Amino acid sequence: MLPRFYPIFDDPEWLRRTLPLGVKLVQLRIKHCRETLLRTKIAEARDLCARHGAVLVVNDHWRLAIELGCDWLHLGQEDLDEADPLAIRAAGLKLGIWTHDDAELDRALSFNPDYVALGPIYPTFFKTMKWRQQGVERLTAWKARIGDMPLTAIGGMSVERAKDAFAAGADIVSAVTDITLSDDPENRVRQWLEVCR
Repeated sequence: MLPRFYPIFDDPEWLRRTLPLGVKLVQLRIKHCRETLLRTKIAEARDLCARHGAVLVVNDHWRLAIELGCDWLHLGQEDLDEADPLAIRAAGLKLGIWTHDDAELDRALSFNPDYVALGPIYPTFFKTMKWRQQGVERLTAWKARIGDMPLTAIGGMSVERAKDAFAAGADIVSAVTDITLSDDPENRVRQWLEVCR
């Protein structure tokens, strides 16, 4: 069973700050970085998570995740076009897939993922998306379709919105800017851990 709180960070330094607070599931999402530095950052994040008994999910970089012996991978729909699902599964990686509509959910389920993410639930400032907000009601529909598979709510999430996402059917809630743009990120993480207990 995966933890209910799932922050997403773009640098291992965030892991150094938040793992000691009790974060047990974290995604490393680095989009623009030289491969040598990227390899170093993923390895650092892997080792930090191992030291703190946390699950590391690598966003997108499936070849490096395999090479560095990581356990989890998160892919968006575009990432699926480039990835080799047979190599990913042969390496023993668990897989989470982001979805936005029914067709994408059908496609995601064909990969037999270990979790499905739906988003953005609320408007997000983290990245520009062609998708409008899904709303928490969509979580209920997604959960009805995927059953026991973990469902992750992502996009525009905050501590204050987490309870509604859980009530609508999310098993896991993901956060980015609610933490990284906070005046006191460590305290915000503590609030997240409390609301996700």
